[in-house]
Amino acid sequence: MRDTSIARNYAEALLALARKANDTAGWGATISALGDAVAQDVTLRNFLEAPQVSASQKNAVLGKALGDHAAPHFVRFVQKLVSNRRQMLLPQVAVEYHNLLDEAEGRVHARVTVSRAFDQAATEAITVALAKALKKTVVPHLTVDERILGGVVVRVGDTVMDGSVRRRLVRLREKLLAAR
Repeated sequence: MRDTSIARNYAEALLALARKANDTAGWGATISALGDAVAQDVTLRNFLEAPQVSASQKNAVLGKALGDHAAPHFVRFVQKLVSNRRQMLLPQVAVEYHNLLDEAEGRVHARVTVSRAFDQAATEAITVALAKALKKTVVPHLTVDERILGGVVVRVGDTVMDGSVRRRLVRLREKLLAAR
C-alpha cells in the first residue's frame, strides 16, 4: 500500500509537468513505455536494482537513453526517481499517471463481459449507454465468457452491474425455493 501512495505522489508531479508541457498524452505514452520496459526487461531491471551501480551512473545511462526520445523535464523526473531510489516504482508510477489522467478527463474503464462476440455497432451501443448512465466517457474492455449465457456484466472500479441471464436464473431459482 505504501508503494502505491508513493507512486501516486510521483504520478501527480509527472502529470503537473506534462500539463506544463501541454503534452499529457505524449508523456503518458513515454512513462508507459518506460514502465513496461522496467517490468519486462530483465537486463534493465537488474541494472536499475544493482546496488553496486551508483545513482549518478544510472542517471547518466538513462539520460543518454532517453535524451532523444523524451522531453528534458521528463528525463530529469526519471533521474530524480533514481536519485531518490524509487526507480523500481516506474511501472506503478505509469499506472497511477494514467489513473490520474483518466480521472481528470472524466474517463472510466469498464470491463464488459458478454456471452458472445459483438459487432462494432453493438459495442458502440453499450459504450453510449454506459456513458449516459455514468455521465463520463467510457473506455470499454470487452471479454467473452459463454458461462454468463446471455446479457452483459459490467465492472467499473468496484461496481458490478450484472445483467446476465445466468444471474437472472439464479435469482429465479432462489425465489422458487423460497416460495416452497
